[in-house]
Amino acid sequence: MIRLFKHYVPHAVLLLGLIDLVLLFLAGDLAWTLRAGQIGMDPGRLADRMGMLAGFCGVVLVTMIAVGVYGADALRLMRFAAARLLVAVSLATIVLAFVDFLLPGQTFWRSTLLYAMGGAIVLLMLNRLIVGGILGGAAFRRRVLVLGAGKRALRLKALQERPGSGFIIVGYIGMGEGAPAVQEAIQRSAVHDLSRFVANLGAAEVVLALEERRNALPLKDLLRIKTAGVHVNDFSSFLERETGRVDLDTLNPSWLIFSDGFSSGRAVSSVAKRIFDIAASLLLLVLALPLILLFALLVKLDSRGPAFFRQTRVGLYGEPFTVLKLRSMRTDAEKDGAKWAEKRDPRVTRVGRFIRKVRIDELPQVWTVLKGHMSFVGPRPEVPRFVEDLEQELPYYAERHMVKPGITGWAQINYPYGASVEDARAKLEYDLYYAKNYTPFLDLLILLQTVRVILWPEGAR
Repeated sequence: MIRLFKHYVPHAVLLLGLIDLVLLFLAGDLAWTLRAGQIGMDPGRLADRMGMLAGFCGVVLVTMIAVGVYGADALRLMRFAAARLLVAVSLATIVLAFVDFLLPGQTFWRSTLLYAMGGAIVLLMLNRLIVGGILGGAAFRRRVLVLGAGKRALRLKALQERPGSGFIIVGYIGMGEGAPAVQEAIQRSAVHDLSRFVANLGAAEVVLALEERRNALPLKDLLRIKTAGVHVNDFSSFLERETGRVDLDTLNPSWLIFSDGFSSGRAVSSVAKRIFDIAASLLLLVLALPLILLFALLVKLDSRGPAFFRQTRVGLYGEPFTVLKLRSMRTDAEKDGAKWAEKRDPRVTRVGRFIRKVRIDELPQVWTVLKGHMSFVGPRPEVPRFVEDLEQELPYYAERHMVKPGITGWAQINYPYGASVEDARAKLEYDLYYAKNYTPFLDLLILLQTVRVILWPEGAR
């Protein structure tokens, strides 16, 4: 994987995206040339339409990221790829046609966009059929040697077999930790020269998956491997990179303290984030106010009680604040105290079921963002009672409150709605990854991916 602004991007995804960018440029230029020929107009120099082509490519690429074209399912299954490509290119065409309507000129003609849309879909699908097949092969997966043959090594083996995995394990070395859980492991005593063994396997990375490190680390060998240009990684850092979450089962305070993350440079990023929150919340409040008022009226007509729901949540540094949402449940939903939402929860009203599904109930929270209690991106705030219970049940739960809570977040786009301690644990792993690796780039990625979650709801209750 390549690390961009503290976030890991698989080589295969980056390569596929670059090829897509070239093909989009080609589709846009061919569409312009074709349309110019049809109406007897000189297409002009390529340099003269570079701005138009760059705008076309940029908008389409952003919508592709937003609807999950580069997600694991779309990379693995052609039906997912075709559906999401069609949605992405269609959305981009609508956006560009709207721009042409507002700013008419020789930029994004609707007839040209129609040709470009068809050409882009054909070329991008061909790219996935031809190049995508190659990207799925072992040649584009990193070769990893695992030091260890216990339960941790077994977890890496299962992770390798997961669809969309970016690495392939070329061997396991048992380090005398007892009976091996991975049967194909070779014992360290059978390997005379570990550094040469790594070179012969063509491994690009060595992962330490030892159950117990004391007196088991071959420091001399690891130093030789490292100086030979092979990356040496510990188990927790490897899992963080490959899964996009911090693994609680193997997490210890020293790893959090000494690993890369939680940098002091985020002070500047936090200022930029606040400026974005203010500007975006003001704009969104103006644009969404009619929609909020419409559904507030529908909520009132559908069931008795207020249109809006107010509740105390835990925010930055554990400070309480009041969150505002459109009411989606009956007024007596919490007569016995706050509790997790259930699948097909009987407390949810008819209108509430719809606004939860399309996330319209979250729109009033933009006001909370403007006030500074929340951000657009961050861990979801929980009610104080849940926080008290989860801090007792889950280690490091309080650390998620070191960043401002958000309307959407890394956990929300990677994990479906949770309604149990086990779900809260899984989401905490994603929240810790976000808190540790926060950058404006990661925020942008989350905002774009939120569109995918809205278009293809996953677990809304």
